[in-house]
Amino acid sequence: MAKRIMIQGTMSGAGKSLLVTALCRIFAQDGHRVAPFKSQNMALNSFVTPDGLELGRAQAVQAEAAGLECDVRMNPILLKPSSDTGSQLIVNGEVRGHYAAAEYFKMKRGLIPDILAAYNSLAAENDIIVIEGAGSPAEINLRADDIVNMGLAEIVNAPVLLAGDIDRGGVFAQLYGTVALLREEERRRVKGTIINKFRGDVELLRPGLRQLEELTRVPVLGVVPWVRADVDDEDSLAPCLEQTICGRVLDVAVIRLPHISNFTDFAPLREHPDIEIRYVNRTDKLETPDMILLPGTKNTMEDLLWLRDSGLAEAIKAAAEAGIPILGVCGGYQMLGHTLRDPMGVERQGTLPGLGLLPVDTAFTGEKTRARENAVCVAAPFAGAKLTGYEIHMGKTETDTAPFCRFEDGTTDGAVCGHVFGTYLHGLFDSGELVDHLAQYLAARKGITVSDTPVEPRAAYRNRQYDLLADAVRESLDMPRVYEIMEEYADENTSFRY
Repeated sequence: MAKRIMIQGTMSGAGKSLLVTALCRIFAQDGHRVAPFKSQNMALNSFVTPDGLELGRAQAVQAEAAGLECDVRMNPILLKPSSDTGSQLIVNGEVRGHYAAAEYFKMKRGLIPDILAAYNSLAAENDIIVIEGAGSPAEINLRADDIVNMGLAEIVNAPVLLAGDIDRGGVFAQLYGTVALLREEERRRVKGTIINKFRGDVELLRPGLRQLEELTRVPVLGVVPWVRADVDDEDSLAPCLEQTICGRVLDVAVIRLPHISNFTDFAPLREHPDIEIRYVNRTDKLETPDMILLPGTKNTMEDLLWLRDSGLAEAIKAAAEAGIPILGVCGGYQMLGHTLRDPMGVERQGTLPGLGLLPVDTAFTGEKTRARENAVCVAAPFAGAKLTGYEIHMGKTETDTAPFCRFEDGTTDGAVCGHVFGTYLHGLFDSGELVDHLAQYLAARKGITVSDTPVEPRAAYRNRQYDLLADAVRESLDMPRVYEIMEEYADENTSFRY
């Protein structure tokens, strides 16, 4: 069986996903076959495997950093929140149903056989498994039925490195408090702590590091700096949704829906030197952009109601009437249509009128479409742009208008009506070609000139970012000790059972 190391954190957002990504890259650079693993993920930013199954975006990123195609075994349990108290449950890449939090809590230990089957299968094919926890292992109210932090570490006998986020403040309290709340047998499993996202002079931390080691009896294995690497995030609270790059001549507004999903669709637009991306959730912030983007959402009908309540629905329609281009992706595409019907109660029973900007009608079904696609844009302003992306949706949309793009098999997707566009294709900007076409289209409308240097394809860009991240972590983390810890726990003749 593969050697293993587990990264846990003091809280959500402590940087576990980034550290796992970095370790996957480092181990791959060192010549090892390495795979990421997260038993249970909760995220709205998901991805599709080559065989049409669904997993969390973070594990797809980590697999790419490791030089692998993503595999659903890397994330056997995925929860996609559809409300504040309920989620769609995806097991081994397939929808299992919708569950309230209390319902899922009662049933989740029954998913351990699925988790172990995925883990053991991956471990049989790789030299190293890098495991990611979720939230914090100190959530003592959840400890009894834990399947993702210390509960999983015990089942697969994994050593743990505990990461704390110094950027949020109170990192010593984070780390000490987490270790103090663990059971004695769990504390013995923690082989090192990591201070993450540090900005400043590390020498000023030394007295605190020594005292933390004395209090926890756990060595600090590294102080990882704030890394300027741009790695896709899976959390809709990601800092990129708050950042604005000022001084660019093309203003693109993305509507920040309450259940926004796959927001990384728009990350490549930031790489064009003349495009500014703003995320907007209020009418007074919309202003008069050069284009409006409606993103995907896990709950299209609820977010459509929110658009109306917030006044943004009328603002978007007024913008379209004024000639501002609108592009909707997946759920955003569905909202742009005439009607959304939900006869099976997939999202909410009944029918809602859409924004009426595209001549399309959508009906939600219990069957989820999941597919990787290569396509070429046929919408006039962007015609000829080659696209690579994927579909994840539970709606079927009917239209008799011009399509947005054509897939390799000859089928078409999306709809176009004047300067309003819609498509189901996530990742549509990743090839870079649609970014270039979009910039030229918007610039021509404004009568200005923008850069015609092609935007780098996202895959090549991401690979450079993985190297930047790995270099920073390798330099700041005691990697020889990490290898020693994995060796201490190695047992080549063991597969794990529950």
